Amino acid sequence: MAPTTLHALSVISYDEGRNPASTMTDQETHFDLTGRVTVITGGARGIGLAISERFARAGASVAVVDRDEVACEEAAAKLRGLGAAAIACSIDVTKEGEVEEMTQRVVAELGGYDVLVCSAGIVGRNAFAWETSAEEWREVLDINLTGVWLCNKHALTVMRASDYGRIVNIASIAGKEGNPKLGPYSASKAGVIGMTKSLAKEVADTGIRIHSVAPAVIHTPMLDQVNQETIDYMVSKIPVGRTGMPDEVAALVHYLSSEEASFTTGACFDISGGRATY
Repeated sequence: MAPTTLHALSVISYDEGRNPASTMTDQETHFDLTGRVTVITGGARGIGLAISERFARAGASVAVVDRDEVACEEAAAKLRGLGAAAIACSIDVTKEGEVEEMTQRVVAELGGYDVLVCSAGIVGRNAFAWETSAEEWREVLDINLTGVWLCNKHALTVMRASDYGRIVNIASIAGKEGNPKLGPYSASKAGVIGMTKSLAKEVADTGIRIHSVAPAVIHTPMLDQVNQETIDYMVSKIPVGRTGMPDEVAALVHYLSSEEASFTTGACFDISGGRATY
């Protein structure tokens, strides 16, 4: 009986004058971000910049957040050249006061706060645990985990008031599997995945959806922080046999930041060339 019911619903849809072929191929309207105010931390380079540019082309207003003031301003100017409303916010995401001020500025200057993508992060030094200092551990955890939590916390304050929001936290395959000699980084990204699941459940009964994304090694300037031995190790684990590209990550984040991503929350999406499929 169920298949008949589904078939009937399909026929009704066609009879209402919709052209299913046209709908499926009209990519211009898919994942439209027109009117949405978006914030991308680490948005001045690498994955963050690719996401910023994609959002701008999708019609969004963009706040580029990065601690590198010059790169931040240059990225915002590039987005304005694409026709987007864009501002540069140079802050330290580990300082709550600066995160709060950034949030207030975004609302005041861009008129709202609909989407947050947390892409800011560092790899840290390649070293065995017994060679790693407590200070090095804390620096990576502060930026990669505490900074993400602070940005999520203050974004949620605004999003809860409007009962709408999308948050995507950039984690890593290292947070699922752990990479040798990258203990602080692996731990921080595992923390991002767990924190994302927790926050998503806290607001699941609202119009807010929160996800994390776990890339494998992506061809960005961040690779400059990693020695060749570690890069070769990471690529050797990828069945596709290459590094990923920032635009490929941006495409996934774009969907998760759109209205269409409405019936999933708290998930960690793999984008690792097949290294992880869970």
